Amino acid sequence: MLAPVIPAPAVEAIKRKGKPHFSLGLVAYSFRDYFNNKDTSKKITLFDFIDFCADHGCDGAELTTYYFPPNLDDDYLLRLKRHAFLRGVEICGTAVGNNFVLPKGDKRNEQIGLVKKWVDHSALLGAPHIRIFAGTKPRDMSDADAKKLCIEGFEECVAYAGKKGVFLGLENHSGIATDAAQLIEMVQAVKSPWFGISIDSGNFQSDDPYAAFRQCAPYAVNAQVKVELQRRGKPKEAADFGRLIRILREANYQGYVSLEYEAQPDPYEAIPNWLAQIRKELDRA
Repeated sequence: MLAPVIPAPAVEAIKRKGKPHFSLGLVAYSFRDYFNNKDTSKKITLFDFIDFCADHGCDGAELTTYYFPPNLDDDYLLRLKRHAFLRGVEICGTAVGNNFVLPKGDKRNEQIGLVKKWVDHSALLGAPHIRIFAGTKPRDMSDADAKKLCIEGFEECVAYAGKKGVFLGLENHSGIATDAAQLIEMVQAVKSPWFGISIDSGNFQSDDPYAAFRQCAPYAVNAQVKVELQRRGKPKEAADFGRLIRILREANYQGYVSLEYEAQPDPYEAIPNWLAQIRKELDRA
């Protein structure tokens, strides 16, 4: 008679020594309309974005992969790394838009290959973290099957990323990954010290986004804040930065808190004020 299979223990929340401390970052996606602008007089590059971060007191810049040139090579990555270093800005992370809720086959393999490719790019840039997605499941797929596919993809990619010294952070973005309990369940299932949550204050589909944020904070390897959040079935409301930062302090989070701006006013006009407000909260004793 075969011995029963005893499941490995779930990954515990991250335990950090010392006291909470934060660095201020800005996410490139905040300027999406300018990266994609067809008017060349308004179009910006990642070099311009890093300059904006430096000029407005950001410690770090999260470089969303959508805005890198299609003919990307190591020379571009090294020039960007040099530019950021000389401006005193850390490339604190990158971000991919992968989908692991796909059946096994070529399309799924492409998505896994995309994440691995950006592990290599991030390692060259010196970026310690990549924000990844779970993906959007088809209507006829169960949550259980979707989670199984995601976990298998995460395990393969994080095994590769850990060897390069790059964290993967699963964002609460879309579908099964917007529920705090399911998000934590997937992170625990992967059982890797190089895997955690890239927590986003504006993406929870919950009656109480602050409670969901609190649930996930102990597993966070990256934190993003938006200027608005939305309770299930309710209109958007202004985010309480003080409350969000207090939650991160209580979880003894240590790392980047980055603004991802998605509101309507022009980012060039609005972001400096929002950065100042976030910095004020981060600096509180």
